[in-house]
Amino acid sequence: MILAGDVGGTKVHLALYEFQQGRLTHVRDEKFPAQQHAGLEEIVRLFLEQSGSPEVTAACFGVPGPVRGGRLKLTNLPWVLDTRELSMDLKIDHLFLINDLEANGYGIPELAADQIFELSAGDSGVVGNRGLVSAGTGLGEAILVWNGKTHTPMASEGGHADFAPRNDLEIDLLRYLQKTLGGRVSFERVVSGLGLKNIYSFLRDEKKLDEPAWLKERMEQEDPNAVIGELGESGQNELCAKTLDVFAASYGAEAGNLALKVLSVGGMYLGGGIAPKILKKMQDGVFMKAFTDKGRLSDLLVHTPVRIILDSRCALLGAAAFAEARAAELSGASVRAASR
Repeated sequence: MILAGDVGGTKVHLALYEFQQGRLTHVRDEKFPAQQHAGLEEIVRLFLEQSGSPEVTAACFGVPGPVRGGRLKLTNLPWVLDTRELSMDLKIDHLFLINDLEANGYGIPELAADQIFELSAGDSGVVGNRGLVSAGTGLGEAILVWNGKTHTPMASEGGHADFAPRNDLEIDLLRYLQKTLGGRVSFERVVSGLGLKNIYSFLRDEKKLDEPAWLKERMEQEDPNAVIGELGESGQNELCAKTLDVFAASYGAEAGNLALKVLSVGGMYLGGGIAPKILKKMQDGVFMKAFTDKGRLSDLLVHTPVRIILDSRCALLGAAAFAEARAAELSGASVRAASR
């Protein structure tokens, strides 16, 4: 059995997989509120106990941030994760920590066709590097390097690069965020769940778009991002609709930036939880207009395929695939190959 994990600042998503005819098969998964537990080890023990204490041959956890020497200190939790300590304490010989966007990258080849939405076909016959940009709680980015045989994910912290406004409205947004945040503004402050709320506040407070009493009440009592998405896509409220416009344009611009930097002729993938929830908005042209608006290099972007990952368990699939592949390298026995 393969154990996979997607570790976030608010929740830890764990899953068990096995292989059937060379393909990963989902056995069981569960989400745990991270802040209610002392650490990852405690959560894993609880999950395995609830799962009947199966024999785990390999495990991998996708984690937010750079893993150095097998260790990571989480920024949103008082946890320090160490590969060797987890391996010994959990008695799992082959245990690995990788960046969460790396895990997403390894998960893409495991997805079925109906788990990916094609936003722009581009030139699908070209093989080469790919890019991955995931807007969710934060903004993650990764490079999928083509080595002539397969795509190898490389982690990045590109979501924390400087926000680059492209017009007067976005320049005003930058100034507003510099003031409210007290300094530097990264792309993550605009293209993320937090970014949606930042844009909304900017349009309400600085641009004086009307926030009626019923909307204010909903924003206070419900998930603000869900409210913005619902009312913005339906066009029921101008403030929410404009918020989605600014968000989608900034998302497209940054995805285009990454496409230029890594020459992602093999395609740009959009992960994270936001894009699938505002699929209607992603299709209305705002994202793609910003994505391809790159001056003399625009034609390159027009021919770059853009695809949205619909399956929220992509990172889990990737972590499971990585765990099996690395365990096979170390042990000389492949569970995937044996299942064929």
